[in-house]
Amino acid sequence: MSQAKILVVDDDKNIRRTVSMTLESLDYFVHTAFDGKDAMVQLTGDKYDMIITDLKMPGMNGMELLEQAIAKYPEIKIVLISAHGTVDNAVDAMKLGAVDFLQKPFTPKELRNLVHNVLATEQIKGESISEYKASLKAALNSARKRDFDSAIAQTKQAIGTDPSNPQAFDFLGQLQETIGDFDSAIKNYRVAISLDPTYKSAKDNLDRATTNSNSARPKL
Repeated sequence: MSQAKILVVDDDKNIRRTVSMTLESLDYFVHTAFDGKDAMVQLTGDKYDMIITDLKMPGMNGMELLEQAIAKYPEIKIVLISAHGTVDNAVDAMKLGAVDFLQKPFTPKELRNLVHNVLATEQIKGESISEYKASLKAALNSARKRDFDSAIAQTKQAIGTDPSNPQAFDFLGQLQETIGDFDSAIKNYRVAISLDPTYKSAKDNLDRATTNSNSARPKL
């Protein structure tokens, strides 16, 4: 993600220049703002991937900027920097949505590594989401053609990409139930519910599969 756009916010002109030069050396697009209010104005006119902001600034400080920016642009990544950093500051910042906290003085290498890691992680996450959706879409198409073996394999591929999403487990259960594998279907419905206890589709499917499974068992 070398072409990411970053907004650097600090009332100290030298800090703004130093941070900008450090990040521009990695081919990031870097703009600057002299305080929180200036930053919010710039955010309305352009799309940024990340904000790096000082904590202590006149007027709107870094924590206030963090709250307002996250409220309006929830996808943006925000890193707070400060010479006054404490554990409490870091914890509060994380609760409000910051992705990291860097205490001054920091080296250019520390800054570059932090920014690279945050943006690289986000890029990988985005690629995983795309792969998950593509696998699940392929599974749906296979299921419509009644090619259940392919549909099951593609759904398992989606699960491997994002095992935290209940949707694929629920769909896998439906496929397994369709071919009469009730035990496996019930297990996957339960996994989906464990990931999201409010997932109604999996709950309804579990009730149905349990009933059908009991009906299909031979009477003694």
